[in-house]
Amino acid sequence: MLGKTDGTRDSYNASRCFITPDLRKKFPTCQVLAEALQRPAIARLMAEVCGIAVDGGYLRMEYIQDTDGAWLEPHRDVREKLFSMVVYLFTGPDSAEWGTDVYDAERRWVGRSAGEFDSAVIFISGPDTWHGFEPRKIIGVRRLMEINYVSSTWRDREQLAFPDRPIVLA
Repeated sequence: MLGKTDGTRDSYNASRCFITPDLRKKFPTCQVLAEALQRPAIARLMAEVCGIAVDGGYLRMEYIQDTDGAWLEPHRDVREKLFSMVVYLFTGPDSAEWGTDVYDAERRWVGRSAGEFDSAVIFISGPDTWHGFEPRKIIGVRRLMEINYVSSTWRDREQLAFPDRPIVLA
């Protein structure tokens, strides 16, 4: 769980919970989800709908638990992240206000996604996809599942669900 942060996630890599082969073995639900997202038919559908090239890329999944004090500065995803989907898994008082903040090209706040349980927001890496999480009160735990398809050049192989199994669409 991350409480008070400096507005980044990378600063806390040692505390982050990536769905790795070891965690897939311990949590059958994560195994089923990872296998589904790795399947050629699902990856192909995501590629077509989002206009991304996932063939040869990798699946990266992270379970996130933010508590009061956590925030995320406006940022764009690195180009190695082909696709980012943040699935909201939280409930509780004021949780409808815990969605992702969206900014324009000048990093001015323009809106917030609805923070409804079992909904999601998708970002494709690009010059105009600024997003973050403005500081606000979190009563309880803001639980998220971040799902990425990343390029074959992703350096942090220990973060991948299937580090030795690239996505194959054929």
